[in-house]
Amino acid sequence: MKVLLVNGSPHANGCTFTALTEVADTLKTHGIETEIVQLGNKPISGCLGCGVCMKKGNCFMDDPVNLFLSKVKDADGFIFGSPVHYAAASGHLTSFLDRVFYGKSDLFANKLGAAVVSCRRGGASSAFDQINKYFTISNMPIVSSQYWNQVHGNTPEEVKQDLEGMQTMRTLGHNMAWLLKCIEAGKNAGIPLPKREPKTATNFIR
Repeated sequence: MKVLLVNGSPHANGCTFTALTEVADTLKTHGIETEIVQLGNKPISGCLGCGVCMKKGNCFMDDPVNLFLSKVKDADGFIFGSPVHYAAASGHLTSFLDRVFYGKSDLFANKLGAAVVSCRRGGASSAFDQINKYFTISNMPIVSSQYWNQVHGNTPEEVKQDLEGMQTMRTLGHNMAWLLKCIEAGKNAGIPLPKREPKTATNFIR
């Protein structure tokens, strides 16, 4: 079993990375393979709605989106982390997620998802809610923790002093490992994945 963790901060080893590392280290204690994907600090374009990816499978833009999508089929869970910018996820991560999930919900269906946010003081709840919406439109069970998945601090050292936040990250790791093993046990017991109906789209203006 494998979990991909995405660092949506331009700072490779900053506060968001510190939180994600705490989750990853906890998952490893359960024998879960992890990989932290760094989005880096180069620009990532938002989705243009051109539909090329629907026809060819990949986006025409050569950036971290296609590399990440190549890893999705081998992953069983995903954790997307972001610093909080103006009470929202970073523009970097938002552009990334818009393109990763556009028309590709089948790749993520029935796989676990979780959001992690890092902030100095406020805005964490709205950013957390924003990221979770990608899961709830893609048939993904959301993994919870003992509190909303957030840490506070201006530096990695300050984040480590947020004892409740770091404990929340560890609890998230334990809960994700448990659910992954429950799903695997269900498969081994012959319990099928939920049957999905053909999708019906209802437009309000005809």
